[in-house]
Amino acid sequence: MQKQKVKVGVVGCGGICKATYMSNMVNKFNIIDVVAVADQIDKRAQWMADHYPVKKMTVEEMMNDPEIEVIVNLTYPESHVEISKMAFDHGKHVYCEKMMAPTFEEATMLMNLAREKGLMYTTAPDTFLGGWEQSARKYIDDGIVGEPRTVHAQVTMHYNPETPFFDLAPKYYFFPLHYGGGFPFDLGGYYLHEMINLFGSIKRVTGFGGNLFPERTYENPNHPKYGETFEVNTPTTLMAALEFENGVLGTFHISSDSTMTQNFVVTGTQGALKLGDPNMFNAELKVTRPGAQPPVGFLAPGQQPKGMQSGAAEEDDDVQKLAELVIPDTVSLPLLHGFTDSCRGVGLADMCYALRNGRRPRCHADIGYHAIEVIHGIIESCRTGKIYEMTSHCERPAMIRPSAYAVSCQEATLDD
Repeated sequence: MQKQKVKVGVVGCGGICKATYMSNMVNKFNIIDVVAVADQIDKRAQWMADHYPVKKMTVEEMMNDPEIEVIVNLTYPESHVEISKMAFDHGKHVYCEKMMAPTFEEATMLMNLAREKGLMYTTAPDTFLGGWEQSARKYIDDGIVGEPRTVHAQVTMHYNPETPFFDLAPKYYFFPLHYGGGFPFDLGGYYLHEMINLFGSIKRVTGFGGNLFPERTYENPNHPKYGETFEVNTPTTLMAALEFENGVLGTFHISSDSTMTQNFVVTGTQGALKLGDPNMFNAELKVTRPGAQPPVGFLAPGQQPKGMQSGAAEEDDDVQKLAELVIPDTVSLPLLHGFTDSCRGVGLADMCYALRNGRRPRCHADIGYHAIEVIHGIIESCRTGKIYEMTSHCERPAMIRPSAYAVSCQEATLDD
């Protein structure tokens, strides 16, 4: 029997909502019933109302609508705290884009408020529920690399005010260079959420970096402020070491001050697993381990390994040559889970099933809260030169069960 749909209201109808969230919420997940949208820029909300079966409301009207159970907070990072707090004060559950707040102190206030009100609080990024991320979790849990020992996460970008439209209008507001939206907060959450998905809570952190050069220059001659300076008020480069509670050690290198690179790998006692981009739901997984592919000794009867001739050597020589011709031991792995297309909003769908089934949501806010403390702790370590001991702990999210469902049926794996 179908579950009763959960009525949600969306605050923030900008780029991420228009590009992917709204279509997924309305068309991809049966459990979600989007009934209203709001935005401080009226034409954005109006566009959604014109293109989807939703009603345009003010934020106040939405908060006071008794039918709406969940507020989806897709505003800019600076507005996350205001909207989420307002929702809690009106008895609404909240799903919030990453990160939940610009500071650890504000995040603590929101966590305490949600607990006091007895309300469900979940946070993006929800990409760790995607196909490659969940498959990697199962492979690691099943021992494909033996006992995990280390995880290495590294991503760099080159973010400077180079376009002719930089920050001239809301459409071109580049929040990764503003307070609360810096690159470690913007993209760092994807890596941290996947590492928490794989290994659980982090015990302590240390690091170097911060805001390496806060004063930037508008570099495009077509920009009206060409040649003027621009103040960056957020950390842009962090290089950190992480110690997980389960003993796994990690590195976390994230920077918007360098050219584009990406690397994400887990090493263990029996192999290494090359991971994908946690900003995406689909990626190739590669494992390197002895015996990952069968040696040439398993060729079909009568088939000769390339370069060998029958009868060209004694039997002992053949055995030696077979040993030397072992096929390379790095192989691609099949994905075992669904949600491999653009599925932003899957965390909201999981939250809705959690509400209906009385269980813990996989994107529980304690994961997002733990992630923001990791960033906070690294920044504190940069400032003080000391190791930062984490104060928060989060429960490792339950894995989605593997499936071979068609795309339209994959939602069933969330109904648990």
